[in-house]
Amino acid sequence: MNQLVTGKFIALKRKQKNLTQEQLAEKLGVSNKTISKWETGKCMPDYSIVKSLCEELEVTVAELMDGEISEENSVRTYDDEQILDLLRRTQELEKQKNMLYGIMLIVMGIAVQALSYAIGGSDFKDFISGLLLGLSIGEMLVGVYVVGKSLAGR
Repeated sequence: MNQLVTGKFIALKRKQKNLTQEQLAEKLGVSNKTISKWETGKCMPDYSIVKSLCEELEVTVAELMDGEISEENSVRTYDDEQILDLLRRTQELEKQKNMLYGIMLIVMGIAVQALSYAIGGSDFKDFISGLLLGLSIGEMLVGVYVVGKSLAGR
Protein backbone atom coordinates (compact mmCIF):
# COMPACT_ATOMS: atom_id res chain seq x y z
CA MET A 1 0.00 0.00 0.00
CA ASN A 2 1.87 3.02 -1.33
CA GLN A 3 0.20 6.37 -0.66
CA LEU A 4 1.63 7.98 -3.78
CA VAL A 5 0.54 5.12 -6.07
CA THR A 6 -2.91 5.05 -4.46
CA GLY A 7 -3.19 8.82 -4.84
CA LYS A 8 -2.29 8.72 -8.53
CA PHE A 9 -4.84 5.94 -9.00
CA ILE A 10 -7.57 8.02 -7.32
CA ALA A 11 -6.73 10.97 -9.59
CA LEU A 12 -6.75 8.74 -12.68
CA LYS A 13 -10.11 7.13 -11.87
CA ARG A 14 -11.64 10.53 -10.96
CA LYS A 15 -10.54 11.98 -14.30
CA GLN A 16 -11.81 8.92 -16.17
CA LYS A 17 -15.23 9.56 -14.64
CA ASN A 18 -14.97 13.24 -15.67
CA LEU A 19 -15.24 14.46 -12.08
CA THR A 20 -13.49 17.47 -10.61
CA GLN A 21 -12.00 17.30 -7.14
CA GLU A 22 -14.85 19.51 -5.95
CA GLN A 23 -17.52 17.21 -7.39
CA LEU A 24 -15.96 14.08 -5.87
CA ALA A 25 -15.49 15.88 -2.56
CA GLU A 26 -19.15 16.90 -2.52
CA LYS A 27 -20.30 13.33 -3.21
CA LEU A 28 -18.12 12.01 -0.37
CA GLY A 29 -18.84 14.82 2.09
CA VAL A 30 -15.23 15.99 2.37
CA SER A 31 -13.37 19.08 1.19
CA ASN A 32 -11.60 19.37 -2.15
CA LYS A 33 -8.37 19.90 -0.18
CA THR A 34 -8.83 16.42 1.28
CA ILE A 35 -9.15 14.96 -2.23
CA SER A 36 -6.00 16.88 -3.21
CA LYS A 37 -4.10 15.43 -0.23
CA TRP A 38 -5.12 11.91 -1.25
CA GLU A 39 -4.15 12.45 -4.87
CA THR A 40 -0.73 13.88 -4.01
CA GLY A 41 -0.03 11.03 -1.59
CA LYS A 42 0.13 13.25 1.51
CA CYS A 43 -2.43 11.10 3.31
CA MET A 44 -4.76 8.17 2.79
CA PRO A 45 -8.55 8.28 2.88
CA ASP A 46 -10.04 7.53 6.27
CA TYR A 47 -11.29 3.96 6.59
CA SER A 48 -14.85 5.23 7.14
CA ILE A 49 -14.92 6.80 3.66
CA VAL A 50 -13.02 4.18 1.64
CA LYS A 51 -16.13 2.17 0.72
CA SER A 52 -17.95 5.27 -0.57
CA LEU A 53 -14.85 6.35 -2.49
CA CYS A 54 -14.60 2.91 -4.11
CA GLU A 55 -18.27 3.03 -5.11
CA GLU A 56 -17.84 6.48 -6.68
CA LEU A 57 -14.72 5.42 -8.59
CA GLU A 58 -16.19 1.98 -9.41
CA VAL A 59 -13.22 0.03 -8.05
CA THR A 60 -12.77 -2.53 -5.29
CA VAL A 61 -11.03 -1.73 -2.03
CA ALA A 62 -8.14 -4.01 -3.00
CA GLU A 63 -7.71 -2.18 -6.30
CA LEU A 64 -7.78 1.17 -4.52
CA MET A 65 -5.13 0.08 -2.02
CA ASP A 66 -2.98 -1.50 -4.75
CA GLY A 67 -3.35 1.51 -7.00
CA GLU A 68 -4.18 -0.58 -10.05
CA ILE A 69 -7.03 -2.54 -11.58
CA SER A 70 -6.68 -6.22 -10.76
CA GLU A 71 -6.82 -8.79 -13.52
CA GLU A 72 -9.81 -11.09 -13.91
CA ASN A 73 -7.82 -14.24 -13.06
CA SER A 74 -5.85 -12.77 -10.14
CA VAL A 75 -6.22 -14.49 -6.79
CA ARG A 76 -7.26 -12.23 -3.93
CA THR A 77 -5.94 -13.13 -0.52
CA TYR A 78 -8.14 -10.69 1.43
CA ASP A 79 -11.68 -9.51 0.90
CA ASP A 80 -12.74 -5.86 1.11
CA GLU A 81 -13.94 -6.11 4.72
CA GLN A 82 -10.60 -7.49 5.89
CA ILE A 83 -8.73 -4.72 4.09
CA LEU A 84 -11.00 -2.06 5.59
CA ASP A 85 -10.52 -3.56 9.05
CA LEU A 86 -6.73 -3.51 8.64
CA LEU A 87 -6.87 0.09 7.41
CA ARG A 88 -9.04 1.10 10.39
CA ARG A 89 -6.66 -0.59 12.82
CA THR A 90 -3.63 1.04 11.21
CA GLN A 91 -5.20 4.49 11.45
CA GLU A 92 -6.23 3.90 15.07
CA LEU A 93 -2.68 2.79 15.95
CA GLU A 94 -1.31 5.95 14.32
CA LYS A 95 -3.63 8.08 16.48
CA GLN A 96 -2.61 6.16 19.61
CA LYS A 97 1.07 6.60 18.76
CA ASN A 98 0.61 10.35 18.35
CA MET A 99 -1.32 10.48 21.62
CA LEU A 100 1.55 8.68 23.37
CA TYR A 101 4.09 11.13 21.90
CA GLY A 102 2.02 14.05 23.13
CA ILE A 103 1.69 12.61 26.64
CA MET A 104 5.43 11.90 26.74
CA LEU A 105 6.15 15.53 25.80
CA ILE A 106 3.86 16.77 28.58
CA VAL A 107 5.48 14.48 31.16
CA MET A 108 8.98 15.47 30.02
CA GLY A 109 7.94 19.12 30.23
CA ILE A 110 6.78 18.63 33.81
CA ALA A 111 10.06 16.88 34.67
CA VAL A 112 12.13 19.67 33.12
CA GLN A 113 10.02 22.24 34.96
CA ALA A 114 10.69 20.45 38.26
CA LEU A 115 14.40 20.42 37.44
CA SER A 116 14.33 24.16 36.71
CA TYR A 117 12.99 24.86 40.20
CA ALA A 118 15.76 22.75 41.75
CA ILE A 119 18.46 24.87 40.11
CA GLY A 120 19.13 28.31 41.48
CA GLY A 121 21.35 30.38 43.71
CA SER A 122 23.64 32.30 41.38
CA ASP A 123 23.00 34.45 38.32
CA PHE A 124 24.15 31.70 35.96
CA LYS A 125 22.05 29.06 37.70
CA ASP A 126 19.05 31.39 37.63
CA PHE A 127 19.58 31.85 33.89
CA ILE A 128 19.71 28.07 33.35
CA SER A 129 16.65 27.68 35.57
CA GLY A 130 14.71 30.20 33.48
CA LEU A 131 15.87 28.58 30.27
CA LEU A 132 14.70 25.16 31.48
CA LEU A 133 11.38 26.66 32.62
CA GLY A 134 10.80 28.17 29.17
CA LEU A 135 11.77 24.90 27.50
CA SER A 136 9.39 22.94 29.71
CA ILE A 137 6.48 25.27 28.93
CA GLY A 138 7.17 24.99 25.21
CA GLU A 139 7.41 21.22 25.47
CA MET A 140 4.12 20.97 27.34
CA LEU A 141 2.37 23.22 24.80
CA VAL A 142 3.58 21.06 21.92
CA GLY A 143 2.43 17.98 23.86
CA VAL A 144 -1.03 19.46 24.40
CA TYR A 145 -1.21 20.34 20.68
CA VAL A 146 -0.26 16.79 19.62
CA VAL A 147 -2.75 15.21 22.04
CA GLY A 148 -5.49 17.60 20.89
CA LYS A 149 -4.80 16.83 17.26
CA SER A 150 -4.92 13.09 17.99
CA LEU A 151 -8.23 13.41 19.82
CA ALA A 152 -9.72 15.50 17.01
CA GLY A 153 -8.81 12.78 14.53
CA ARG A 154 -6.65 15.16 12.50
